[in-house]
Formats: sequence, structure tokens, C-alpha cells
Amino acid sequence: MLGFLKELGMYFILLGKVFKRPDKGKLFRQQLVFEIDKIGLDSLGIVVIISIFMGGVVAIQTAFNIDSPWFPVYSVGFTVRQSVILEFSPTIVSLILAGKVGSRIASEIGTMRVTEQIDALDIMGVNSANYLILPKVVAAMLINPLLVIISMFLGILGGWLASTFTGLVMSAHYIYGIQLDFSAYDVFYALVKTVVFAFLITTTSSFKGYFVKGGSLEVGKASTRAVVQSSILIILFNLILTQMLLA
Repeated sequence: MLGFLKELGMYFILLGKVFKRPDKGKLFRQQLVFEIDKIGLDSLGIVVIISIFMGGVVAIQTAFNIDSPWFPVYSVGFTVRQSVILEFSPTIVSLILAGKVGSRIASEIGTMRVTEQIDALDIMGVNSANYLILPKVVAAMLINPLLVIISMFLGILGGWLASTFTGLVMSAHYIYGIQLDFSAYDVFYALVKTVVFAFLITTTSSFKGYFVKGGSLEVGKASTRAVVQSSILIILFNLILTQMLLA
């Protein structure tokens, strides 16, 4: 328990150092653009592939499980839309990014720690936490919602492709289902979750890398712990935010 409280305190102390005004705005903007490319654009491919197949699987499973005449065929499109927007895109994509992006951030900062590059920045009077971590946090909170919006569109598109090309659902019925009782608040809810998840992924991974001690073996362990803890926090805050925003 004491170890958990100590780590939690160190985490909030680190956040206090991170969220300060950057000493050089131009340098921060350059780092921000670089991190947007590394965090967002490098992850676009896997987001596209997973979203299309995820929507297709949901559509096929829904179509095969609607055996009763009490359920209209357009409910396939409605189910795909709700599943993709409310849960699959914001949560599953964030879990994937926790593995891909979180491990990279933890290993990158951890390597700088064990090779004493962070110590050199501190000696030169640079706020190393602000310089290294803040661009990553801001970049993820900006680009991850865009990735999730793309994921929503592709997930619904994947459901349409699977439904129409397999002949399970007519295109007109599927499109009617995705338009039925649409609420923009659902998208807002999903994007709020995504921003929170992006913050958790980047700050948790940075924390694990920033305070790593030892050599390359410890950096690898820190990367693994960063992914595991980020994933647990995403699941926990998914429940909390769902209760707060939808209940």
C-alpha cells in the first residue's frame, strides 16, 4: 500500500513538472509535430485494418443472431453503429495504442534515463519532464480523437461491406439502420473517452520510463508495465466515464 501511495505521489509530482509553460515555444511546436507523426500517423495503418474488420465481424455476428421476426433486418446497421461508436472505436483503438504507443514512449524515455541523457538535460537547467513528455501528451490528446473518428467511419463501412457482399442485409436496410435515432452525443461521449485515454496512455508510459533504474533489461520491464497499467486504467476509466456520461 505504501509503495502504491509513493508511486502515485511521484506520478503527480511528475505531472506538476510536465504541465508548465515550455521555455521555448518554437521548439515545443517542432516536437509536437514530430510526436503527432510518430503517435498518430504511424498508427493509422493498424487502426484502418482493425476498424474495417471489426465492423464487418459485428455486422455478420448480428445478422446471424437475428433469427426472430420480431427483430427487423435494419437492426444490423443500428447495432454496428452503436457498438462501433460507443465502445469498439474509442476503447479497442485506445487499448491498441496503449500497446503500440505506450511501449514506444516508455522505452524511449527509459533509454534516455539509463544512458543519462535526462540527467544531462537537468544539469543544463532544462525541465526534462516538460521537454520530453508534454509534446507527447498534447500530441496524443489531439491526434487520437481523429484516429477514433476515422475508426468509426471505417468500422461502419466495414459492416456495410460485410453485410452487402455476403448478401445478409440489403444496402438500403443497413443504411436505414445506421441513420435510425442517431444522436451526436454518442460521438461526443466517445471522443471525451478518447481524450482521457490518450492522457492516461502517455502520462503512465512516460512515468514508467522516466523513473526507470538499471539497464536495458529494466527498460524492457518498464515498457511492459506501462502497457499493462495503461490498459488497466483504460478499462477502469471506461467504466467511470460511462457511468458519468451515459447514466
